[in-house]
Amino acid sequence: MRGDLIPSAFRERLMLSVTSVYGCGFCSWAHTREGLRSGVEKEEIASLLIGSVDNCPQDEAVAVLYAQHWADSNTCPDPKACRRLEQAYGTEMVQVINLALRIVRVGNLSGNTWNRFLYRISFGRWGGRNKS
Repeated sequence: MRGDLIPSAFRERLMLSVTSVYGCGFCSWAHTREGLRSGVEKEEIASLLIGSVDNCPQDEAVAVLYAQHWADSNTCPDPKACRRLEQAYGTEMVQVINLALRIVRVGNLSGNTWNRFLYRISFGRWGGRNKS
């Protein structure tokens, strides 16, 4: 994921979009930091974390919207959305995008699980309730 297959700012936009659906606080923090490091403006990060793509570069908007839909549909996106993604980016880039989405999903679900575990073992003093 750190290679040249996908620009780091684009990757972080995808990660933030998935995180906006799953609501993992750890991932929000980590991808905000990485997004800033890769040149994503803080206003755009804030927008992505609430599910808005208004500040997203136009050439990445299809993928960012797809990422939200992919996460919201429990990794079973509408076939029309898949075709639209492939039309916009081509087969190879779609494979890279889907890899990034699977990676961030594992991170978000793990982070949410850990957060819930902390909440339970501390009788509510640490962690907290997650969106998912």
